[in-house]
Amino acid sequence: MTAAGFAPLATARLTLRPLVAADAPALHRLINDWEVCRNLAGVPFPYPRALADDWIAASIADLAAGRAYHLAITGNEEGREILVGGVGLRLDPAHRIGRLGYWVGRRFWGHGVACEAAARLAAWSLAHLDLDRLEAVAATDNAASLAVLRRIGFRAIGEDEQAFLARGGAQPVVICEARREDIFGHPEAMRDAAAPEESKPLLLVAACALIDGDGRVLLARRPEGKTMAGLWEFPGGKLAPGETPEAALIRELREELGIDVAAACLAPFAFASHAYERVHLLMPLYLCRRWRGFVTPREGQALAWVRPEKLSEYRMPPADLPLVPMLRDFL
Repeated sequence: MTAAGFAPLATARLTLRPLVAADAPALHRLINDWEVCRNLAGVPFPYPRALADDWIAASIADLAAGRAYHLAITGNEEGREILVGGVGLRLDPAHRIGRLGYWVGRRFWGHGVACEAAARLAAWSLAHLDLDRLEAVAATDNAASLAVLRRIGFRAIGEDEQAFLARGGAQPVVICEARREDIFGHPEAMRDAAAPEESKPLLLVAACALIDGDGRVLLARRPEGKTMAGLWEFPGGKLAPGETPEAALIRELREELGIDVAAACLAPFAFASHAYERVHLLMPLYLCRRWRGFVTPREGQALAWVRPEKLSEYRMPPADLPLVPMLRDFL
């Protein structure tokens, strides 16, 4: 996803949007403050006015190339937009890591701005980018930033040293990380708590591999707000009480994708059996090559038509993984 396709992210009070050249004067006024600069590793103090222009230009280029997402945090004051701070995510695609950072002008401290903005970008990034985890670093004496990270789901995993330009040398830092379960949580039935195998209830879920005329398989990405958001899966869903797998798929495919499927077009293929902490999931997978209507993402999910040999390149929930090689070999 690049700048052309990036839509501003909204929270209850804030908007996170790409930086523009016109933000430079306000950005310089807010960030050219010792109390702000001292906690940002790559920022000098004093902060030259020209550096604001250079930073915004670099941020626009990075966003266009998909290398990083450095965004303005803006609010509304008496009906006009005001710059409040910045939040960013730099990508490490080789390790599937996003590195989160943020700052807020001192005038806006104490109002939960950093927490609100960082939580929004963290959730968006894990739901929409090919990341396995997020990292963030804060100086050991920056208690406010460490509290923000804990509040939004990050965990401390170690300590190190990092050079801080404004302070003129290396400072001890805490390294924090967050994974999907830290940001989105577990569904009640799957939370990490030991339970004997025999006491786990059975959760029935039906899934469907839609196959188009070119032999490609449809995958749907779990949208932001759902557990395991950002992972790819075969469309489908839980069975309602008394519902057959075929009836559940007909209902789910209409609700999720806007297509009509006849039971006769659903061919049983394989099933997955996966033990979570508090539930045992049983998921039959059906194949379908014929349907009526156009596949449309009705729940805000991303969709991808994938060649069978490319299926393993998509991060999927544990229950779906054993089905991939069987489907690939069959097709």
